[in-house]
Amino acid sequence: MTGCLWPCAAAAIATAAAAMGSRTGRRGWGLFRSKVRSPVEVVRQTRGLLSYIVENRKARNTNQDAKHEQKVMIDLRKNITEMKCILYGNGEAEPITEACTHLTKEFFKQNSNTLHLLIVGLPYLDLETQKDVTQIVANLQRQKVDSRIIASDYLEANKDLLDTLMSGYDNPDIAIHYSTILRDCIRHQVAARYVLGSEHMKKFFDYIQLPDFNIASDAFRTFKELLTRHKSSAAEFFTRNYDWFFSEFNNRLLSSSNYIIRRQAIQLLGDILLDRSNTLVMVCYVSSKENLIILMNLLREQSHAIQVEAFHVFKLFAANQNKPPEIAGILSANKSKLLKFLAGFALDKEDQQLEADKAMVIAEISTL
Repeated sequence: MTGCLWPCAAAAIATAAAAMGSRTGRRGWGLFRSKVRSPVEVVRQTRGLLSYIVENRKARNTNQDAKHEQKVMIDLRKNITEMKCILYGNGEAEPITEACTHLTKEFFKQNSNTLHLLIVGLPYLDLETQKDVTQIVANLQRQKVDSRIIASDYLEANKDLLDTLMSGYDNPDIAIHYSTILRDCIRHQVAARYVLGSEHMKKFFDYIQLPDFNIASDAFRTFKELLTRHKSSAAEFFTRNYDWFFSEFNNRLLSSSNYIIRRQAIQLLGDILLDRSNTLVMVCYVSSKENLIILMNLLREQSHAIQVEAFHVFKLFAANQNKPPEIAGILSANKSKLLKFLAGFALDKEDQQLEADKAMVIAEISTL
């Protein structure tokens, strides 16, 4: 097999048959047609090839085994390319809905382990094939069969795959690919809820501070996605894990020596606390003097970008009509400094909402 015969196989066959003529064309037609495999066959063959690679990679004993594995790997690359072609088209023709449906059904068929094999076999593939795999998985997470996204059902029955994907952050060679696949999986609430309820959430505070900037940034993207995409599951997580989570968030992210981490963290904190789903969490957060002190220190940052994000959280402390005495005391003790800061605080471009928020904060602090 060379190249991708789907999704434009029908058009290609028709063109070939017309070009070949009658008798010769029929003979040519038969030869050409024999090369076309159905999407189901492509998935099944891919599954078999992956199984061989995964099972034999650590048990290669002879040169003959190595040569055979090389051939299997070549066939596997071709199969993965063809799967991608079926799902995305080939640049000349759009993907065929029926072909995508058949592929998706076979891929997520009950008791099949295609996704598992793709994930555990990913480290053995070359870089370009790894990229193709991440695109295939991303597409399949969105494919509908009978108006239903069956990837969600599959992940609910195979949550251990999420554990495997999380472990990818410990391997720099596959961390980005695993993280990308993980984000596609947590588009489904059942997958996100599982990760939120696991010990993996604590590990993110380590991953976000990894020395490899690309991996650390990618980990933060996944972290943010988990905490903001599915509102009800995120709110439940904050309620159950408030103490340890915000302690880690404050001490390891907002107080980090790394500028990028501080900026990302304060922006995420604003997204969390300003979301109506997290109202109870917000009230709890703005009732803590330790949290207020951290935010006031962030207002003093040299970075204007951090100052702006910090202000959006600080205004919640000022706007709270039921300020605990210790919060009111700190704001009152720093009243003149805060008013002076706010008087000169502005964006490079006019922002009416920011000006309105600033006026409200000034009015609140002035009355203390």
